[in-house]
Amino acid sequence: MNIPSTLKTTGRAAASLALVALSTAAAFAQEAAPAAAPAAPAAPTPVLDTGNTAWMLTSTALVLMMTIPGLALFYGGMVRKKNVLATIMQSFAITCLVTVLWFMFGYSLAFSDGGGMNAYLGGFSKFFHHGITTATLWLPGVSNIPEFVFSMFQMTFAIITPALIAGAFAERMKFSALLLFMGLWLVFVYAPIAHWVWGGGFLGSAGVLDFAGGTVVHINAGVAGLVCALVLGKREGYGTVNMAPHNLVYSVIGASLLWVGWFGFNAGSELAADGLAGAAMMNTQVATAAAALAWMFAEWIVAKKPSVLGIISGAVAGLVAVTPASGFVNPTGAFIVGIIAGVVCYLSAVKLKHALGYDDSLDAFGVHGIGGMVGALLTGALADPAINALGKDASVGKQVYGIVFTILWTAIATFVILYIVKALVGLRPSGQEEVEGLDVTQHGEVVP
Repeated sequence: MNIPSTLKTTGRAAASLALVALSTAAAFAQEAAPAAAPAAPAAPTPVLDTGNTAWMLTSTALVLMMTIPGLALFYGGMVRKKNVLATIMQSFAITCLVTVLWFMFGYSLAFSDGGGMNAYLGGFSKFFHHGITTATLWLPGVSNIPEFVFSMFQMTFAIITPALIAGAFAERMKFSALLLFMGLWLVFVYAPIAHWVWGGGFLGSAGVLDFAGGTVVHINAGVAGLVCALVLGKREGYGTVNMAPHNLVYSVIGASLLWVGWFGFNAGSELAADGLAGAAMMNTQVATAAAALAWMFAEWIVAKKPSVLGIISGAVAGLVAVTPASGFVNPTGAFIVGIIAGVVCYLSAVKLKHALGYDDSLDAFGVHGIGGMVGALLTGALADPAINALGKDASVGKQVYGIVFTILWTAIATFVILYIVKALVGLRPSGQEEVEGLDVTQHGEVVP
């Protein structure tokens, strides 16, 4: 059938009008509809900070150097010649033992989530470093360093703390007892207290300030050392036999290595290569020098001669005292910390020990325990918010709270562990073996 041309034309026109109408309606509808909200930008994925990571790798190596060879030589030079190898062996063996235990259990107990017990102890989720990979970051969005590096850094703190204790009972503990004691002490004393302060525990949450270990390391080690000295008793011949250091050159080298390594200890505790790390480094240097001079002049006044042992002991006292304060005070505050610590630790190591009659062989309590308490208290008094914003809430009362809880747990747990070790393997060699010297009786070796 043929369709007339007029109808064809009319149909085409109608179709065109319909298309125009639809297009117009669609345009009006688009204008009338509200604009779609733009998609929220995705949160940036934290990226490893190579500068911070490089600094933390360096700091970790510096802190490890503090124990071996630093502390090993510092302590090794201060004992008698017949015990030098045994003393150096203690630092080296503790380094090996703690490394393995930290990898297995310690890190998780200190720095993982403990669930309902998180205020007091970390959890078990990171035993054997389970779940940590090369891509796992610590403090993502802040420091952005590998968690492996953070764990290794904290491992070096866990190594030196029990090694410091050994100075209190130098020359009179069996090597088997030492290994058993240090293993138990790491798990039941060091890891919990590290968690309390740095791992999300109740002391850190209460505002106790400890930038690099005044409470966790020094008060902890010093109090444990005092308990060890009291439980073990005095060395054979103490007070009647000459027990002067056999080689102060070793001790000076050791103290110097401790001083240099301490920059990793304190400045590294910022976990970043930034201005606060620089302030912590400056504070460490100023406080250490001030304390060394303060001890030297105090000894010069009292004993009439400034000794080599005195100035290096003063330097270590300054390092200890500025540790909790290093990231919270300004350099003037660090100077004050150093002067007070040098004088107080001198009086503690030289006068208090003899007045009370305990045998703290190498002044672990007199320098680390007392120095740590001095530093912790002065952190509360001298914290400068211009250096670290956390300093605005600092108080001596909060610091006392942290000190008291640390002393109580450390003293009680250390006492219990010592008696467990005593029941299992005994604590001391025989009197004759001690007189002969631990080098030959415990290790079958002697220094020619």
